[in-house]
Order: sequence, then structure tokens, then C-alpha cells
Amino acid sequence: MITEMNRISDTMSSIETSQAGERERGYADAWSPPTDILARGDDLVVRCEVPGVYEEDVAVSLSHGVLTISGERRRDDDDVVYYSSERYMGTFRRDISLPEEISENDIEASYGEGLLEVTVHGAANTAAPRKISVRRRKRQ
Repeated sequence: MITEMNRISDTMSSIETSQAGERERGYADAWSPPTDILARGDDLVVRCEVPGVYEEDVAVSLSHGVLTISGERRRDDDDVVYYSSERYMGTFRRDISLPEEISENDIEASYGEGLLEVTVHGAANTAAPRKISVRRRKRQ
């Protein structure tokens, strides 16, 4: 009896979640795709997993030293009732800080098989951050 009640509760939660997921999302609600950031020689490579997202629904931009990867995963099915919906739908966004000297001419992006790869030429060959020592403040 308890097992059956738990199953019904789980099903109802899934239905509520899937219906709530249909609302319009803003930046605060956007999901963030799994992302790897790595160095390939002097280049910085960003790989985002976005399966189920159409190429035309993905955007890559650069503004004030911030690389932004954004887009939307849309539902293909109309007139269906989801009993369970575990995949993120709606808008997604990922912001990555880059060195200020990087321009849009240094960036290439390709997409295939659910993987977006953005290569930022020369971004991995920047100066390492310098350590700033912190001293104890004297009490007055």
C-alpha cells in the first residue's frame, strides 16, 4: 500500500514538474549545459553537451571579455501528456570569462552530434595569475 502511494506521489510530482517546465524561462531559470574547458596547445577549447538542440537554436557571442553560449532546447511533441520529464527544456546559457585582448576573429565554433565546440585561438597562452599576499591588519 505504501509503495503504491509513493508511486502515485512520484507520478504526480513528475506531472507537476513537466507542466511547470512549460512556462517561459528567463536568464535566472536557464539551465547550464555540462561543459569542459581545456587547453589544446595555445588554444582554449570549450565543449558543451547540448543533445537535442538544433544548430539554429545555438548562439555564441563575445562581449566585454565574456564568451556566452546560449540557446534553447524545444519540445518536439505537441498534444502529449508527459508522465515523466527528466530532460531540461527551454533556454540555456553559459558565460565564460576570457582575456580582454581576445576578439571575435579569434573564435571558431562547430556543432555536431549534440556537442558544441568553441575554439578560442591564443587564449590558453595568457599570463598566469599572480598571487597577491594578504597581510594581517593591525588593530587600532
